[in-house]
Amino acid sequence: MSHFHQTAEMLLPEAASTYAPQVDRLFWAILWITGFFFFLVQGALLLFVLVYRAKPGRPAAYLHGNTLVEIIWTIVPAVILLFLTLASQKVWAEIRFPKQMPTPAVQVEILAEQFAWNIRYPGPDNQFNTADDITTINQLHLPVGEPVLIKVLSKDVIHSFFVPEFRVKQDAVPGLPTQVWVQATRAGQFEIRCAELCGLGHYRMRGFVTTEPAVNFQEWLAETKANE
Repeated sequence: MSHFHQTAEMLLPEAASTYAPQVDRLFWAILWITGFFFFLVQGALLLFVLVYRAKPGRPAAYLHGNTLVEIIWTIVPAVILLFLTLASQKVWAEIRFPKQMPTPAVQVEILAEQFAWNIRYPGPDNQFNTADDITTINQLHLPVGEPVLIKVLSKDVIHSFFVPEFRVKQDAVPGLPTQVWVQATRAGQFEIRCAELCGLGHYRMRGFVTTEPAVNFQEWLAETKANE
């Protein structure tokens, strides 16, 4: 394993969704650009402190500035920010805009409350809030390789549905239903975290995601329904 990939794993959890690599590329682009200019500016500052420090017999001088330099250091950041804005907007649209979302193979409803994740799957009628719904608490199962639409709601206060491996974080706001989608790329178990301080029990508001082959997912649904 290369040194770069070892460093990447230290900063970011291993990706587990189709759009996670795009988010990671944006992260690294922003980190490298800001890191480069940070060291450039700090290096220049240190150089100026050393070269132009006070010396006996050398009077201080006031310089008004350099118009050309000021124009350059205004245009360059503006161009970089424009590039990052356009790049991030493309990824944001793919993840967030309903018209860009793929046709889901599975739909899930997650109702957040202090301090649990109430998870609901539609039954054979493919409708929520009917007699054949399948419900769990803090246990989310998703099929690998199939797009899943997740409807996020809140029962009481603002929560935030966050699965780092998916690179997805969505606030759950009372009275404002929202939705995100995800397509898992590998089987595994991950943690659902509430990324919004939601009360005294916030620390224990944890859930778990299990991603598995579609056959195993259907078996889990049938077994969960039979045990209700």
